[in-house]
Amino acid sequence: MPTNDEWNVLVQAVASRGDRQAYAALFKHFAPRLKSYLLRAGCAAGLAEELTQEAMLKVWRKAATFDPARAQASTWIFTIARHLHIDGHRRQGDAAAAPAWDDDAGGADAGAPEVAADPEDGPERLLESGRREQRVRAALAHLSDEQAQILRRSYFDEQPHALIARDLGLPLGTVKSRIRLALNHLRRLLDGFES
Repeated sequence: MPTNDEWNVLVQAVASRGDRQAYAALFKHFAPRLKSYLLRAGCAAGLAEELTQEAMLKVWRKAATFDPARAQASTWIFTIARHLHIDGHRRQGDAAAAPAWDDDAGGADAGAPEVAADPEDGPERLLESGRREQRVRAALAHLSDEQAQILRRSYFDEQPHALIARDLGLPLGTVKSRIRLALNHLRRLLDGFES
């Protein structure tokens, strides 16, 4: 599983030299996650598929606009999909039915969709959201590699526990208990950061 920096490099390879292999890797990883994200946001299956294709096409066409100093590749890609979904509602004159995006829908780590703030959010809410994200990132950085990997695969990559067990060569019960232990450790770390 590539790191955030590796995803950034792949987007830059698409931008600088039209690297089809880099794009294929991005597509293979992000397309199913975008579709799942859009389905959770209330998109019909056909529309989610269409928006996913359109978002990934924009990744190809607009890769040169990606700035890793401003956002991770995953943030940039999920934001493209989010904006396409919202724009679709606006074009249909259905602003009232525009999706209510949950900023925590995908987690706050690698591969998780980080959604741009709503312009109507007050400065206090934006500040608290930023602080919360920093605490979560700091806590995740303190987990062991094993714990971080298993949480990332389960929650951010939405892999079934059985698949994780198979890939890691572990019994299913062991994977479930490691996830539970990792979450408990993460909670303790977050409690420590907040006090």
